Amino acid sequence: MPRANGRARFRPATGVNPKDASYPVAMTALDPRDADAAVTDTPATSPAPPDDDTVLGRRYRALTLGIVTVVSLIAFEASAVNTAMPVAARALDGVELYAYAFSAYFTASLFAMALSGEWCDRRGPSAPLFTGIAAFGAGLLVSGSAQRMWLFVGGRAVQGIGGGLVIVALYVVVGRAYPRRLQSAVLASFSAAWVLPVIVGPLAAGTVTEQVGWRWVFLAIPVLVLPPLVVMLPALRALPPGERSAGMDRRRILLALAVAAGAGLLQYAGQDLTWLSLVPAAAGLALLVPCVLRLLPEGTFRAARGLPSVILLRGVAAGAFLGAESFVPLMLVTQRGLSATAAGLSLTGGGLTWALGSWTQSRPRLEPHRERLMGLGMLLIAVSIAAVPLALADSVPVWSVAVAWVLGGYGMGLTISSASVLLLKLSRPEDAGSNSASLQVSDALGNITLVGLSGVLFVAFGGASITETGATASHHPAAFGAVYAAMAAMALVGAWVATRLRSDTR
Repeated sequence: MPRANGRARFRPATGVNPKDASYPVAMTALDPRDADAAVTDTPATSPAPPDDDTVLGRRYRALTLGIVTVVSLIAFEASAVNTAMPVAARALDGVELYAYAFSAYFTASLFAMALSGEWCDRRGPSAPLFTGIAAFGAGLLVSGSAQRMWLFVGGRAVQGIGGGLVIVALYVVVGRAYPRRLQSAVLASFSAAWVLPVIVGPLAAGTVTEQVGWRWVFLAIPVLVLPPLVVMLPALRALPPGERSAGMDRRRILLALAVAAGAGLLQYAGQDLTWLSLVPAAAGLALLVPCVLRLLPEGTFRAARGLPSVILLRGVAAGAFLGAESFVPLMLVTQRGLSATAAGLSLTGGGLTWALGSWTQSRPRLEPHRERLMGLGMLLIAVSIAAVPLALADSVPVWSVAVAWVLGGYGMGLTISSASVLLLKLSRPEDAGSNSASLQVSDALGNITLVGLSGVLFVAFGGASITETGATASHHPAAFGAVYAAMAAMALVGAWVATRLRSDTR
């Protein structure tokens, strides 16, 4: 494994050429809403298609539709889970584990992304893609049939393994199956695949939850995965083999496994705030800290100017937003008495303005102001998160949460997509792959750490006593207030980090 400044470098996890400066970095932590860069490695063995061919032309139509359908199902599941989760957690008497149903997904996916990259390089993308889809479906079945909350969380972890395998494998498929001129269009379809699920997902999941039961939100999706697999199979079999490495980089996989295990131990310790919990907490830190320091550029955690701050900001932005977003439906259902459908729909506007913010930052005339745009984005996120707990008061209209999330989504679009662009600008061509992988790690760690912190604060301030027949807003507003105050503070930290994005050498 190449090394720089005494630290191990990630090899690119998608099998594309790391010297190509347009290597994709936006689709990280399983969130492809902000895809703004393209894979550009075209296999030398792949013949050039006719000039009039397109991603929906006869040659590529089946593969494109299959890819878009898979991404749409993952997006739909993400939107649906936010809607169904409050009902599921209360029905399983496991509100104290609410946050871990989200963070378990990202913890497992962090390891799976590293494994998938090595697997794709060694065997090609088909095996990890189909294995990942199978694991994703199996996790849905486990969660949908769970009788205890800990088993539900376990199912979410299995889903995370599947999701991590799939998203990396899809990038490899794009890099090997499509010529260079079509790859940008395919990746743009990844972002487009999120729009409809963001709109339809909460409404559909809420209706199913209320009319049939929350379990069917999880149990029905695996059946929908089968048709796109059948459509994609012939095209996947025809993929050129590409260059295969001699063997998997076990060190890289072990580092990712250690990070995931350390994060899992810290989350476990956060469930039980006693002296005994210090043992798994110490073990988790012992695994997590040295491995993370080897996976991220030197200076990341002290916000060194330039690239380290870009990578740090990506994790802070993603984690703060998700740490707050995860608790919005639960707050609206338990504290304001909204239905699961209405609570889920409160997040829809944020998904749409995320895409709008991503489009805004891509305007050429705004390029000289990219760092300021990212600082503005973080401030919008902070204001958005801070405004949400105002709805705990009955005198504040409940629709104010949806308005606040529209603002926060726009800030995320400005920040997340800009971070991807700025990373490439600050990276030497030969470092683009390793720096892109560091961005993925930071994104996943931000989600794991800050969603886990939200869960700890929620339990510490009494949120675990909210059950299906239990407390109302007048009893435990502090549990939600603590979560949003902490995440708003983290967003403000991100706004400060945004002042350090410009490198001293520029």
